[in-house]
Amino acid sequence: MKNEINKDYVKFHLQETVEAVQDTIDDIENREDYEIGSYIVDMMHIFHHINSAWNARFATVGQVEACTEEDFERWRQYPSDLPMT
Repeated sequence: MKNEINKDYVKFHLQETVEAVQDTIDDIENREDYEIGSYIVDMMHIFHHINSAWNARFATVGQVEACTEEDFERWRQYPSDLPMT
C-alpha cells in the first residue's frame, strides 16, 4: 500500500534518537571536558536518526534492506517536506 509508514524502521530510528539524546544529556552533565566538538558530533548523530525516521518513513522493508549509499545520504538529510510553521 502506498504511503504506508514503515513502523519498524521509524521506531528503530526514534529509539536510537532517544538513546542518543540521553547519552548527550549525560555527557553534558557528567563530562567536564564536553565541548563544542563533542556537541556537534552528538547533534549530527541525533539529527541523522530523527531525519531518517522522517525521510524514510515510507521506505519498504525491501528498500531498507537494499539501502544504498545514496538512500542513506538522502534519508539522513534535514527534511525538505516538513513544514515548521
